Amino acid sequence: ASAAGSGFVIDAEGLIVTNNHVIEGADEILIEFQGGDTLPAELVGTDPTTDIALLRVEPEEPLPFVAFGDSDAVGSRVGDWVMVIGNPLGIGFSASAGIVSARNRALSGTYDDYIQTDATINRGNSGGPLFNMDGDVIGVVTAILSPDGRSIGIGFAMSSAVATNVVAQLEEYGETRRGWLGVRIQNVTPDMVDAIEGLTEAAGAMVTDVPEGPAADAGILAGDIILR
Repeated sequence: ASAAGSGFVIDAEGLIVTNNHVIEGADEILIEFQGGDTLPAELVGTDPTTDIALLRVEPEEPLPFVAFGDSDAVGSRVGDWVMVIGNPLGIGFSASAGIVSARNRALSGTYDDYIQTDATINRGNSGGPLFNMDGDVIGVVTAILSPDGRSIGIGFAMSSAVATNVVAQLEEYGETRRGWLGVRIQNVTPDMVDAIEGLTEAAGAMVTDVPEGPAADAGILAGDIILR
């Protein structure tokens, strides 16, 4: 069996970003460039949580590449124009344009920060870049919302704010490493202030549960207030 998706080169030495679901379980990964050349790729690392994978090819000459932009800056606001480039339905390289429809969408993951766009996205676009009008990559195209698998103008790209951090860790470690406190919390409300000794204002976070983990090892207890 074979599958096709999209990706983009992020440095001249041959690092390529795509989606984890594009290459997951693959025995062999081949990169086809717009000029028709193909190169075998090795898997540097993956992060299934954000659906990002990092590949590496060994080109004979430096590759042209694109740069990540700031997905929180001007040019990434709701209503701003964006463009998707990829390989929809395996027909070949193509571009589609639209606007940023919404920001900070969460689909299913803890670390989700998706940019929603109405630029046409179909099967095969996964892993491709979402460009702003300055030509910077502000998202990695990941998913669509559709009742039948066809594009209905609701597509999602993982923001570059998340992707750049994940890619940097994959390049350095081959995996992602995230801090974990190990508590469940709730907001401190004004009606709690009088009931909690030493608390003078509704600030901080109340610990509601401490499962086995770092916080429990450190002596944090349910009912503690974390102030800083």
